Amino acid sequence: MARYTDPVCKLCRREGEKLYLKGERCFTPKCAFEKRPYPPGMHGKYRSVRPGRESDYAKQLRAKQKARRIYGVFERQFRRYHTQALRMRGMTGLNLLVLLESRLDNVIYRLGFAASRSQARILVSHGHFLVNGERADIPSFGISVGDVISVRETSKDNVYFKNLREEAESRSVAPWLERDLTNLRARVLRLPERSEIDGNLNEQLIVEYYSR
Repeated sequence: MARYTDPVCKLCRREGEKLYLKGERCFTPKCAFEKRPYPPGMHGKYRSVRPGRESDYAKQLRAKQKARRIYGVFERQFRRYHTQALRMRGMTGLNLLVLLESRLDNVIYRLGFAASRSQARILVSHGHFLVNGERADIPSFGISVGDVISVRETSKDNVYFKNLREEAESRSVAPWLERDLTNLRARVLRLPERSEIDGNLNEQLIVEYYSR
């Protein structure tokens, strides 16, 4: 399976905004975007001083790349999500975002069980979570309404999960999820609405990109 191994702070700098890919570090002065808020590369600072006029294609590409990087999805898989969204009833753009939000790694992040989506992917891949009582170790696993997510009993003895209750209290939980920190369990109440998904994402530009 392919993995992105370069510094993730380069992705934020390329998109020109914080994508919060490193969790709590992004809120501190150590964040690389705070020190170098311009695109990476030899001419990055020059491009930030004299930006050129973006074409429609460039805007569509940037919107697609931003969404991919926020959710940690590679191009082939992202294209599959778009194809799946096309086959669903309703607006394709909203369907695409709901599919991305319904990924198990994203749900773990939205519950506050992880500081970032990348950390959530690691936790899921290591088999620390159950979905409806069954082990789920695939980050892209699609969550449905009514599903119950819980931490494995054997994982609760892990130092990370022993401290999780206290750390998760300071993290917000998405309104379409129900969290029980005492038992480290959660339930999916409903699918997210557009207002509950990242407002900086432009799903219409993404649809236009794949409709070329």
